[in-house]
Amino acid sequence: MTDARALHVLLISVHGLIRGQDLELGRDADTGGQTLYVVELARALAAQPQVTRVDLLTRRVEDPAVDPVYAEAVEHLGPKARILRVDAGPPGYIRKEDLWDHLDVFADNALAILRAEDQVPDIVHSHYADAGYVGVRLANLLGVPLVHTGHSLGRVKRRRLLASGLKRDVIEDRYHMARRVEAEEQTLGAASLVIASTANEIEEQYGLYDYYQPEQMQVIPPGTDLNRFMPPDGSEGDAPIAREVARFLAQPEKPMILALSRPDERKNIATLVRAYGESPELQARANLVIVAGNREDIRDLDRGAQSVLGGLLLDIDRHDLYGKVAYPKHHSRDEVPVLYRLAAATGGVFINPALTEPFGLTLLEAAASGLPIVATSDGGPVDIIGNCGNGYLVDPLNTEDIAGALLEIIQDPVRWNMLSKSGLQGVQAHYSWQAHAERYLTALGPLLARQKPVRRTTARRSMLYHDRAIITDLDQNLLGDPSTLGEFVKRVRDNRKCASFGIATGRSLESALKVMRKYGIPMPDVLISSLGSEIHYAPEFDLDQAWSRHIDHLWTPAAVREILDELPGLKRQPKEEQGRFKVSYYIDPRVAPSQEEILRRLHQGDQTVNVILSFGQYLDILPVRASKGFALRWFSDQWGIPLEHILAAGGSGADEDMLRGNPLGVVVANRHNDELRALAEVERIYFASHGYARGILEAIDYYDFFGACSLPGMEDD
Repeated sequence: MTDARALHVLLISVHGLIRGQDLELGRDADTGGQTLYVVELARALAAQPQVTRVDLLTRRVEDPAVDPVYAEAVEHLGPKARILRVDAGPPGYIRKEDLWDHLDVFADNALAILRAEDQVPDIVHSHYADAGYVGVRLANLLGVPLVHTGHSLGRVKRRRLLASGLKRDVIEDRYHMARRVEAEEQTLGAASLVIASTANEIEEQYGLYDYYQPEQMQVIPPGTDLNRFMPPDGSEGDAPIAREVARFLAQPEKPMILALSRPDERKNIATLVRAYGESPELQARANLVIVAGNREDIRDLDRGAQSVLGGLLLDIDRHDLYGKVAYPKHHSRDEVPVLYRLAAATGGVFINPALTEPFGLTLLEAAASGLPIVATSDGGPVDIIGNCGNGYLVDPLNTEDIAGALLEIIQDPVRWNMLSKSGLQGVQAHYSWQAHAERYLTALGPLLARQKPVRRTTARRSMLYHDRAIITDLDQNLLGDPSTLGEFVKRVRDNRKCASFGIATGRSLESALKVMRKYGIPMPDVLISSLGSEIHYAPEFDLDQAWSRHIDHLWTPAAVREILDELPGLKRQPKEEQGRFKVSYYIDPRVAPSQEEILRRLHQGDQTVNVILSFGQYLDILPVRASKGFALRWFSDQWGIPLEHILAAGGSGADEDMLRGNPLGVVVANRHNDELRALAEVERIYFASHGYARGILEAIDYYDFFGACSLPGMEDD
């Protein structure tokens, strides 16, 4: 790393069960290699002298069905590394596909944690699509570079699920794939660096995305813990897991073919069992050991795991493999290295027969244990075997190919020794965590050198002026029903001693002030205009220059206009509706491309922007860091008003990100068509039964918003 300053790295991995010791790998589809990766990465980076702090953000889980450690707000991984657990959504453990509606709350609560500690990281590094969604928001609000690692990608998974026979509507209902892919596109557009494990991942997987920018992607393969994974030393035969495996086998001394994975159909365990069952020679020479997660009762597992393990038992019976196949019910993380050493001590082989393998961490663990490998020819194993020269690639659907490769290694001791030695040397040279951390920090150097910190105004002391704030849209919320506007204005004025009043509008400053004077709306303390691209403060409505510098990131409006001017159904709005940070069009949905197609065109033109469609006829393009929601959070931070004390009112699609997350949201009944329908199931959003100002008054009463007001000067009472 060329930047000599001390470095604070913020890692984000939202889902799964993440703890510092004895990770529950294979417990379910969300506790796979990613959870181990982020913990090991945190420790490896913290061990580097130029790194002063590594914080790993994940979701806090309070659930009697899981270890109480997941409910602890802070867990130390070492002197310079911590896990920080963030509240978001229900307290219990839920699968990652059910987290999407809670990610805005996660981002808001994470920001509050960082602000409370007065810490701004130098880098935000997100892992997987859900963390990418959070990472984009945190990096934009903090004004720091975003680094991203996808681990697996939605477009790839969707293709695989379609190929498996699942219908499109089933895939969308179960996996929320449209939201995931859009989050991935946004993340790829915003990220300054994307870290991939293999060249294949960059070309074959990220290449499916509109925001495919290979020049911003680097291959930095993850490391493996060489202190945990090592060749056999003779003690492994006395371990409890060795006795557990041996009780399945008639001749436990034979070479062990070891497979270790989650009970997931994509891991292709069924084809491996069939390859073994169809080869009398392989059965005569070796045992097959399948370690597929932990279970008490297969019937208690999710449907996919039930299918895989049920099929395993049926295949063992069909091929009459009793005494030749071991399938232990339980193993701990500490026993995984022992399993590799057991297999190596018998002259065995490790096999990963997955249909596709983005990387293959288990292959590195096997190599570090001196165990030759056989792996699928799709994805990461190509690079691993290319670097280490310690095994063979096979067609994962060809049983003869699988059996032939296993036999070639097992029946030739000279070849086995050569592959074992080559793997030990290769993993040390290419896949240690020390090597990974050094390459990682080198890759960050140019990002930090380019980073221009935004000079922010000094945040006001909490409670110096106001305890809370109402921020409302103008046209859709206040102007449509003059009969109730007077009552709303009176409630605002009666509570101005403890509550700030703000407007967030798509109008320009001049247009907003003109219409507010016309309707007798009091001048706000803060006026967020042009859809969040400008912030002005009373009494003279000075422009927040720091915000303007902050959102100028990646903004090239001329390129935006060049891409969109040629599209049918789009017509530029008048000059007075354009802004330095807003490109505005009228859109005719009958003629114009869909919003998704417009986004795709902008992505392909390397434009990292926010696209906002409102009232079915206005299309606005803003910098990626600008929106009503981002501006509201900037105001919250600058004025020291917690988001939980802000009542945000909206009625069109332009208001959506202002309502999500921790603010108290209200959608007025006169909302435009179904533009905010997606918010119906989101926490902390109230759908009023009345429209316009009466709907906001209804929400004020619903939340008892003014009932808990504290006056300035009373905060220490």
